Amino acid sequence: MKVALIGATGFVGSAVLKEGLLRGYEITAIARDISKIAVEDGVLPKAADVNNVDELSGIIAQHDAVINTFNAGWANPNLYTDFIKGSENIQEATKLSGVKRLLVVGGAGSLFIDGKQLVDSPEFPKEYYAGATAARDYLNNLRKETELDWTFLSPAINLHPGERTGVFRLGTESPVFDEAGKCDISVEDMAVAIFNELENNQFIRSRFTLGY
Repeated sequence: MKVALIGATGFVGSAVLKEGLLRGYEITAIARDISKIAVEDGVLPKAADVNNVDELSGIIAQHDAVINTFNAGWANPNLYTDFIKGSENIQEATKLSGVKRLLVVGGAGSLFIDGKQLVDSPEFPKEYYAGATAARDYLNNLRKETELDWTFLSPAINLHPGERTGVFRLGTESPVFDEAGKCDISVEDMAVAIFNELENNQFIRSRFTLGY
């Protein structure tokens, strides 16, 4: 399978790239700055701006799937607007390219506990509010998409560097807590879940989440 990975140099994207290569995928690694992408078998680095829809659609064409790990930058004062605009551009570029499968990595803030989304809780960290609300609002927009076979992945509340175990549990609209009441996942295992979904197509046109 040939996959276009957008945001390949980021925290999530770099883990996804590593997992894809481990599984024998051909990865077109797309980023603004591709100097951080190691030249190795199975990887084709491509520099692109998500705001150039025509350029991006040309790069995406002829792939089996697109994985969107785009991040507008946590320190970006225009994070909310830039995230939604960039995400919508990737969605449009995917449609223009003729590729039907799109997997989007979003945030945990849109998950529900007792009917309320985490991002609306008074305890939600303010430093993550702009990015979390952008991901939540983009998911609401994505749910209206009928042409693409899209999937939206919300990570666990605590997403961290760790080990690749391949052992975790899946959920849909609410966080997956362990027996100790923690909602954790390593970025390595989240990458495993991404490729599992591309191979199994369990959550077409829906959202899923995961945790230990």
